[in-house]
Amino acid sequence: MAGLVAKTKALITTAKAQARPMFDEFMRYAKVELAPPTPADFKELRGAAEKAKKAKGGLGKKTVSEVWLGALVSFEVISWFFMGEVIGRRHFVGYKV
Repeated sequence: MAGLVAKTKALITTAKAQARPMFDEFMRYAKVELAPPTPADFKELRGAAEKAKKAKGGLGKKTVSEVWLGALVSFEVISWFFMGEVIGRRHFVGYKV
């Protein structure tokens, strides 16, 4: 039993030593990514919101022919994607496992 406890302590010590560099890297990225936003970030966000409002405003100004053309192009792109999948799988349904 004492041998099991000693092996467990050694295993835990080794795991802690190996996990330390990964934890340090995690903390380095966490400090950068979890920092509070700066005033420049708010200005950038306002600019993105303005662009979204402008894009949304022009949505109702599309003609029926432009909408149909967009739908047909989207359908063609999706169709070619699925045809590529079928060719890649060499089977109509599912992958051969």
